[in-house]
Amino acid sequence: MTQKPLRLGYKASSEQFAPSELLAYAVEAEQVGFDSVFISDHLQPWRHTGGHSPAALPWLGALGARTERIQIGTSVLTPTFRYHPAVIAQAFATLGCLFPGRVILGVGSGESLNEAPLGLEWPAGKERFARLKEALQLIDALWSGERVNFDGTYYQTANATIYDRPEQKVPVYVAASGPAATRLAGRVGDGFITTSGKPRELYTDTLLPALDEGAKKVGRTVHDMDLMIEMKVSYDHDAARALEDTRHWGALALSSDEKTGVEDPMEMERLADALPVERTKSRWIVSTEPDEHVEKIMQYVEWGFTHLVFHAPGPDQSRFLQLYGEEVLPRLRNIGVA
Repeated sequence: MTQKPLRLGYKASSEQFAPSELLAYAVEAEQVGFDSVFISDHLQPWRHTGGHSPAALPWLGALGARTERIQIGTSVLTPTFRYHPAVIAQAFATLGCLFPGRVILGVGSGESLNEAPLGLEWPAGKERFARLKEALQLIDALWSGERVNFDGTYYQTANATIYDRPEQKVPVYVAASGPAATRLAGRVGDGFITTSGKPRELYTDTLLPALDEGAKKVGRTVHDMDLMIEMKVSYDHDAARALEDTRHWGALALSSDEKTGVEDPMEMERLADALPVERTKSRWIVSTEPDEHVEKIMQYVEWGFTHLVFHAPGPDQSRFLQLYGEEVLPRLRNIGVA
């Protein structure tokens, strides 16, 4: 089967930069040759000191207006607690009208760090999954019909209509790190989102087979979907700098047990800052050599991922964008599949 062309994206780190600064980096990403920009929709960042958390929806509108060709979207947004799914259906329909063919809605089942501070009693995974599944059903119904009467377990509408809808429906990508949500992505998603830096077996033996299983239930294969992965990369000519930059995102190296139930950015920061750099670097491809960097990236392409969205941890994002645009993106494109 013919390999899909690679798409190379930039992850706008909303938890690390103020809205206007982040917008400037995202515009620069288009200028240096990236194909897409994605942002997480978080109420709170992973750390309190120096943390940021711009609202993704207005920020995406600003990004769309400042750029011309890149695809834009959420790498994860939870349409089940802070938002009624109908609000998300309306918002992304509007974005789709404003920027036709450029908008992607990426969804996930949520993090307590973003929802519990609003007074929500954080439910177990089974309920979060059920809410996500139902929310996607409602969003699809609102994008497809008029006067929608929806009577679900968690969400209801009465004669609801989204009046302004793009001619081309906004694609929905489902983010997942476990088999159940990944099977859901295979059944209902236009794309699948996960993150790099975990054991190979998670991707090859669990997630991708689950995705294929879900796709087959509706008569399609994973090749009918966009397989997107957030690539955690720390690339710099200075080896010490590339290593040290990973400390800011130490929370990513915490185990599930270490961060389960942590709903305060100050506590998450404390836990992350206690980690040695040997732990904080564990989720990242840390390298000073572009060929070595590309070699490590390409294993994910060999597994089947075709939309690579690069997340760099350092404070100087312009430096990363310029180095990547000059030294890494061309190598990926010259491989023959990008």
